[in-house]
Amino acid sequence: MAEITASLVKELRDKTNAGMMECKNALKETGGDVDAAIKFLRERGAIKAAKKADREAKEGIVAAKIDVEAKSGVLIEVNCETDFVAKNDNFKDFVSELTDTVAGSEATDIDAAIAVSKGEANIDEFVKAKVIELGENLQFRRMVRYDVEGSGVVASYIHLGGKVGVLVEVNCGKDETAASEDFRELVKDITLHIAAASPAGIGRDEISDDLVNAEKDLFRKQMEGSGKPPEIMEKIIEGKLGKFYSTVCLLEQGFIKDPDNTISELLSSKGKALDDEISIRRFIRYGVGES
Repeated sequence: MAEITASLVKELRDKTNAGMMECKNALKETGGDVDAAIKFLRERGAIKAAKKADREAKEGIVAAKIDVEAKSGVLIEVNCETDFVAKNDNFKDFVSELTDTVAGSEATDIDAAIAVSKGEANIDEFVKAKVIELGENLQFRRMVRYDVEGSGVVASYIHLGGKVGVLVEVNCGKDETAASEDFRELVKDITLHIAAASPAGIGRDEISDDLVNAEKDLFRKQMEGSGKPPEIMEKIIEGKLGKFYSTVCLLEQGFIKDPDNTISELLSSKGKALDDEISIRRFIRYGVGES
């Protein structure tokens, strides 16, 4: 059996990110065979991670990665149990490495992402190894990838140290528009707006029926006992919905930097200035731990 030296323990620790004692015990169990010890840690990690999987993990980080041409980007959320770990550099570096790996793959959803190769393992095992190291339940909870269709860019914004993240695709008619500083600044402003205003959809067609019906029920309750005929109440409700849509539809929201103008009006004015047509194709906003 090989001698379990400090350098051998360090070698195993560098390869697995497991704790020092975990590495030492794994080497003892495998007679000093580093490759066998790696396998041992992975198998044990799956057990340990499973034991922690039922523990609530609502803290964490939202992170993003955009390619150099701004034509593709990913947004991910990784959860942990405590804010202490979420603010730890070890956890932040782990999330950054995870984001880079996902961005460099072709994964378009979480199921594909956890199967992406990571060294000699995959991302699912990579996460489980970090569970052992940090001693908390960690969850690679969700991810999304945007690839530009036609001319335009993908952009992201991370707010509050990773508590909120936004990914957006904004399209235009000409490649030169997409490459211009004015267009890129507009897209940046849109990501900031989405982070702050938290719209539920781009236009009215993207607002769920459940959300609209809940608002209608609220308006009806507010008018109970008013004595107004049902048909009049319904007309009033439709009028109130206009105000509701202005708070949840991105295009109808007042721009955070200029509330007197809506996002729709902002796109129109910038489009005229750039002699192009600008549109928001899609966006997503993640808040850490949200349901």
